[in-house]
Amino acid sequence: MKKIFNILMIVSVISFVSSCTNTEDFLDKKPLGDYSEIDVWSDPALIETFVNSMYRDALGLPFTVILLSNYVDESNLAWDWDVNNFNKSLMTSDGLYGWATSWTAQYTRHFQWAPLYANVRRTNIFFSKINSVKSDDKAKLDDLKGQAYFMRAWTYFYLTNLYGGVPIITKVYGLNDEFTVARNSYDESIKFIVGQLDSAVMNLPAVYVTNGRVTKGAALALKSRVLLYAASDLHNSAKNSVVTSGFSKPELLGYVGGDATARWTAAKAAAKAVIDLNKYSLYKSSPAATDSVAQNFVELFTSKGTSEDILLQFFTPKTDEGWDGYNPGLYSGPNGYHNWGANAPLGDLVDDYEMKDGSKFDWNKPAHKANPYLKRDARFYATILYEGVQWRKRPSDGLAIDPFSKIQVGYVYDQSGKMIKAGMDTRSGPIEDWNGGKTGYYVRKYIDPSVDPQYVKQDVPFKYFRYGEILLNYAEACIELGQDAEARTYINMIRTRAGQPVIAASVTGDALKEAYRHERRIELAYEDQRFWDVRRWLIGPVAYKQTSSVDVRYITTETSVPAYRKTDGSTYGAPIFSKKDTPGDARAWLNKAYFFPIMRDEMNKNTLLVQNPGY
Repeated sequence: MKKIFNILMIVSVISFVSSCTNTEDFLDKKPLGDYSEIDVWSDPALIETFVNSMYRDALGLPFTVILLSNYVDESNLAWDWDVNNFNKSLMTSDGLYGWATSWTAQYTRHFQWAPLYANVRRTNIFFSKINSVKSDDKAKLDDLKGQAYFMRAWTYFYLTNLYGGVPIITKVYGLNDEFTVARNSYDESIKFIVGQLDSAVMNLPAVYVTNGRVTKGAALALKSRVLLYAASDLHNSAKNSVVTSGFSKPELLGYVGGDATARWTAAKAAAKAVIDLNKYSLYKSSPAATDSVAQNFVELFTSKGTSEDILLQFFTPKTDEGWDGYNPGLYSGPNGYHNWGANAPLGDLVDDYEMKDGSKFDWNKPAHKANPYLKRDARFYATILYEGVQWRKRPSDGLAIDPFSKIQVGYVYDQSGKMIKAGMDTRSGPIEDWNGGKTGYYVRKYIDPSVDPQYVKQDVPFKYFRYGEILLNYAEACIELGQDAEARTYINMIRTRAGQPVIAASVTGDALKEAYRHERRIELAYEDQRFWDVRRWLIGPVAYKQTSSVDVRYITTETSVPAYRKTDGSTYGAPIFSKKDTPGDARAWLNKAYFFPIMRDEMNKNTLLVQNPGY
């Protein structure tokens, strides 16, 4: 068998019978109910529809039931659905466990060889037709070209993140063509992606009237991310021996020559190119002493566009009905609100939020343990729901139990240690206990509290690129180049906006690198960055281990209590907090997991493919 790629027979509302190159007699017959190939490539509006379809396949559906955060040390999926097996590095060339086989894994499912190459094919069809299109609106056609260049670059970027160097395909294959194609080197793949982005920049507008379209800024932002990842340890032959040792084709996984300094210089220049546009700025970059910094962050992540946003993906309350929809509040909210409790933040993430004074949170400090949620980094309050915090008004049946609408993730015990009342938002609570999170926390970030997600979908867009990331990208490149003072300047811009103390001039070298990596983890939590950062930094063993949660309990002298809180809203004694293991979430790392396996059926179809090490 020679075929390597899935042939797309239907694209959105358009049927493209052009996927068969030797069926001209069939193409002469105009289909009923669909647009023919001739119709599509003679109508700019239909061409735009074709380009629109690339967005869905390239960007996917973020914030579905399962988030990318569950596959790294950010969150826990309450129902497992085989995600834990993935997190034990048990993936093989025959299956990826919860990454792709779960019927709910809509977002991660498109991060695979076949779906990504299906989108490559879509972009290739576009470029095979666009130059023959007759139109007086050259600017419009150039814009569509720019979008297609961006989407082809974006798709190949994910392919290289997952697999390393991959076959670079720019032609449209027919059913009778030969499909055996070797993998290009990682170096060649990155050069191709950068070339696509340079072409996108030349064709895209600086601004776009229609929300959610890519612009020059988006293309430059993607170039920044591409070159940052490419320069990282995972692809540096001087540092990635844990992956490449014994592998006969190390050039598929990273650079085997060249100058690492030059690569970091290129990454720095790419980030600076976005900065020098002078188009973007941090949202509320210098908060006043009277500002609620946490509220500033809430506004940023529930807004429909700010000065910080570079590329947004928009949704409406009617978008994508069903399991593959966009409904952060329903999927990730507390079960005591009739939400599903998925994607619960891990204690590992929560504990990494600094104290307000910039010191580290420490369970071994009595003051911290007594009240873990007092005087923390403002981003903690904008990202995490925790015991006792005020949240949106509960639904009517919940209000009858909890008229105070405060998160309940703990338990009340009698003097003998018997649990006598469970919080509403636990797996022993009175409402949808099966949807309770296991960690003692729920997600706050991205969730609009003004709507009841049980009945209404929010229309808050997902942020793919924002200026905060660009500043961090620039700082990381500076650190790797030994330019510590410059790096601190840009990291401190992020920290100042967050209301945190600046990093002192005495913090240099490896200490500065660790401070930077901490800052990136906190600033970009739940933004689909950590999964890739763990891999490119080669810190898999640090991130994949037994995860932690919080235990919250109240002890009373009574033998039974009518409610979790007293009628005046007070609790049965002071809460007792302790760190504990997340039940059923012991993760493990194998170095093969730095890259994904090429599925066996793809290997069988294309005998020139070389499998990644460990599979």
